[in-house]
Amino acid sequence: MRAAILREYGAPPEPGEFQDPQAAEGQEVVEVLAAGLNPVDIAIASGDFYGGRPQLPYVVGREGVGRRAGGERVYFDGPAAPFGSFAQRAPIDPEGAIPLPGALDEALATCWGIAGLAAWLGLEWRAGLREGETVLVLGASGVVGQIAVQAARLLGAGRVVAAARSAETLEGAGRLGADATVRVDAVDDLAAAFAEAGGGGVDVIVDPVWGKPAAAAVQAANRGGRLVQIGQSAGADALISSAAVRGRMLAILGHTNFAAPREVKRAAYERMAEHAVAGELRVDVERVPLDDAADAWARQQASPHHKLVIVP
Repeated sequence: MRAAILREYGAPPEPGEFQDPQAAEGQEVVEVLAAGLNPVDIAIASGDFYGGRPQLPYVVGREGVGRRAGGERVYFDGPAAPFGSFAQRAPIDPEGAIPLPGALDEALATCWGIAGLAAWLGLEWRAGLREGETVLVLGASGVVGQIAVQAARLLGAGRVVAAARSAETLEGAGRLGADATVRVDAVDDLAAAFAEAGGGGVDVIVDPVWGKPAAAAVQAANRGGRLVQIGQSAGADALISSAAVRGRMLAILGHTNFAAPREVKRAAYERMAEHAVAGELRVDVERVPLDDAADAWARQQASPHHKLVIVP
């Protein structure tokens, strides 16, 4: 079968022929209709991912939408190594597969998986967002951030603040439901700008960036605030004041979708799918042919501000 294959850690995947997957016990093989590209794919392919390094060669891709033998379309994640979703076929765990609503576009459906769950579960499951609270979304120009802005509104936030470097994407965040925006590279006192945009402070911080923006967000948090740490696109380290954490009774909560129970992920995915079909949740999607996966890989590393979806 045709697939995007990683042959060297740190290199882009190469299109080529790979062995066809055979369903082991407890698996089934689906025809892949669309496969979402995510920063975690690149992190895993670096060979330095905290979750371990897969044996080479392997097919990249952690999520996708597949068609079962009977014609049903399902969202799936985590195909068994060495098989990934950037291929014509992939082995999946049928217990974890989530059927798609008939009206949901299959490329858009990939958005509510790895990226969507990070945003939604970060707010609902980890932070325990309460109705009326103020949410600050860092990295709001990325796919996780764009979904988080919309998810915060759908989950009952009273005020949503979007922060990013790109002025153009911040304008888009306003259309997605943000009440205020902060361009992080255009203010002298980032903590003060976050607090002012939040109406005096923020209760929940969705943080896919870490680094200096996260440290400033801590300074803008209200008492009892929660920072949900999802990623590190602004740096692997952050200098955070002990007094700010103690004085604000702040909780810093790590999040990974890998640790969420299956039923929690399924319920969140189904809610996002319903909102998407109703036109209440959206992300710009670009479909990329499988043979152009290496180009998409490079563009993902440069933060394309929309979802790249590989179409086998």
